[in-house]
Amino acid sequence: MSPRRRDAEGTAAARAQRRAELLATAAEVFASQGYSATTVRKVADAAGILGGSLYYHFDSKESMADEILSTFLDEMWAAYDRVLGSGLGARDTLEAIVVESFRSIDRHRPAVVLYQNESKHLANAERFRYLLDSHRRFEEMWMSLLARGVDEGAFRADLDRTLVYRFIRDTVWVAANWYQRGGRLSADDIAKQYLAMVLEGIQAS
Repeated sequence: MSPRRRDAEGTAAARAQRRAELLATAAEVFASQGYSATTVRKVADAAGILGGSLYYHFDSKESMADEILSTFLDEMWAAYDRVLGSGLGARDTLEAIVVESFRSIDRHRPAVVLYQNESKHLANAERFRYLLDSHRRFEEMWMSLLARGVDEGAFRADLDRTLVYRFIRDTVWVAANWYQRGGRLSADDIAKQYLAMVLEGIQAS
């Protein structure tokens, strides 16, 4: 490899690393202050750079939010698709999906908060229309899984599947508001506790 090419690759890697750092900062600001209240200047201030320097990497706050959300969703769906394609029974699939959900929160907590708080508003813009598609796909996945679980005899048939879906969805993803990486319980530990409560209850046998 020529020195010029090596230098170019080193520069590209450094720029990619800096871009990732700025996106992480932007995600934290969006999550804590809200998308509408966040300006490029606020993100730049949080990153310790001038506002104009941020435009070297991103042309707008919409671009930053788009990359934050699409990265989170792409990784989440890749994990879900691996689970769904593994041939597990309905109960094991449910458990694996919940575990992957908490792992997504662990990796992308600010993005999850941004998605929860702002997706309905952002989805009105054509650029973020994929948020609606992801929401529909998510609901269809869960409703299909719950129906399969009933057919397999793994889940109770007398429960309202829509209510069960909403309960699992809300109780899992709201954890992004309080979860902290490096806390007393890991993401996998929290997933196990949630699954025990959902599948076994809290009443002593």
